[in-house]
Amino acid sequence: MTFNVPTLLLIIVLASGLMALAMMTVAWGERHEGLQLWAAGLGINALAYVFFGLRGAISEPLSIVLGNGLTSIALSYMLAAVLRFHGRALHWPLLWLPTLLLSAALLLLLDHFHLRVVVASLVLAGQSAAILAALYTRRRSTIGRGVLLVMAGMGMAVLVMLLRTFAGVTGTLNAESFLQGSALQGLTFVTTLAVLLVASLGFVFMTKERADEANRRLAALDELTGVANRRSIIAALDRDVGRAIRTHESMAVMMVDIDHFKRVNDTYGHLAGDQVLRCVVDVIQHRIRAQDIVGRYGGEEFLVVLADTSAQGARQLAEQLRAAVQATHCAYSGESIAVTVSVGVFGGRLEPGDSWDQLIHAADMALYRAKQDGRNRVETVEALGRVTRQGVAGSTPETCPSSLV
Repeated sequence: MTFNVPTLLLIIVLASGLMALAMMTVAWGERHEGLQLWAAGLGINALAYVFFGLRGAISEPLSIVLGNGLTSIALSYMLAAVLRFHGRALHWPLLWLPTLLLSAALLLLLDHFHLRVVVASLVLAGQSAAILAALYTRRRSTIGRGVLLVMAGMGMAVLVMLLRTFAGVTGTLNAESFLQGSALQGLTFVTTLAVLLVASLGFVFMTKERADEANRRLAALDELTGVANRRSIIAALDRDVGRAIRTHESMAVMMVDIDHFKRVNDTYGHLAGDQVLRCVVDVIQHRIRAQDIVGRYGGEEFLVVLADTSAQGARQLAEQLRAAVQATHCAYSGESIAVTVSVGVFGGRLEPGDSWDQLIHAADMALYRAKQDGRNRVETVEALGRVTRQGVAGSTPETCPSSLV
């Protein structure tokens, strides 16, 4: 099979240039996730193939050295994009080193086509492998499947470059010039086009998947404390109530309220109050199990959902939390702020028809009693009260699961 190499080169130039323009447009004005660097790499790659396509029309040393050198620079920028995406430092002298070595070697091998192919293929394979390795080592921390596309693209690039190296070493490269349409030359350029498209789309997907995950987390978490916000903690409670009814397991909830929180804000300032909120959350999170969930229910109120937990177990945990908060002094600007919490607890087995709002109402009643009896104490309630769901949905529709309205 023969290929029209100049046509393939033109397609690569157009594909690289258009993809670079599209990615730069998407990345314009956005935070640095590496998209700008990847787009720059594509643009440089397009320029490299312009010089390849001008072979014969311009001096051969210019076409050879600039074409291969710019291809190497393009891969360096793509590696820099991956490193920037993962928040790693960019050491440009190291990133440019392969390009300098390749350019020097090509200047010495201008009259040796097969040796040039071997050297250039090995350097470009090594750079593609470096991108693949950078992605592979961080694959578990990379969200989504876009990374798999980039890895697949870089893997194809490594394989075809190694194949060119083998052909150059064994003398089976059936071409005596860059533009000769041999099967291996055609395979190289077709694979290059596929790599550009697959890897670039994969990198775009990587940034989109990270942004989607960040938005999901922002929608589910309280920005100040980092725990579940009101909507997501109620959704989790609604889910766990349904599971507890199906499995006939006990479950418990705790309503934790910081005592005299307004006094903290008035005395030390609202930033100190924010630090106290984070401090209390830290105490709670270090004492609950992985399957338990804590969320910020209101200003200084936190709801803790305890799966498969009896009333007695919930009360013991609540006492531990109360004592731990009392023993923990929150540090802020050289001040040591002492706070206490009151805790309302409900725990027990649920029956069909019981709902999340009843558990919150019961824990709230226990919390009210704890505050009435002097604060810095734990109170429990054993029976679920009856609340009007329409009233709850009407007053706080954003926190009422759609199944209940």
